[in-house]
Amino acid sequence: MSKTLFEKICDREIPAEIVYEDELCVAFKDINPQAPFHVQLVPRKPITMLMNADAGDQALLGHLLLTAPRIAAAGGYADAFRLAVNNGAAVGQSVFHLHIHILAGRPFKWPPG
Repeated sequence: MSKTLFEKICDREIPAEIVYEDELCVAFKDINPQAPFHVQLVPRKPITMLMNADAGDQALLGHLLLTAPRIAAAGGYADAFRLAVNNGAAVGQSVFHLHIHILAGRPFKWPPG
């Protein structure tokens, strides 16, 4: 199976503006930002989408959720940010490697979409 775009970014095969990384994940600025602050938080482990994660991924998923606020805070948005996870093409997932959008810097409406 060929690597996803996000795997290639994690492996430094494709350039990206990386804002955070550790042994489990990489975060980089979105190339088509939907807010003044728009970062993709990607696990190094290739999981196609959230519904394909399993019990063995529990600690990784928790790590992502605990890391996202630190990334938002480092970008100056500790008090207000949105996290979004798309699961499937019908809801906008275009790269089939689980990722969390961290968005901030403008008002957001509810419900989204």
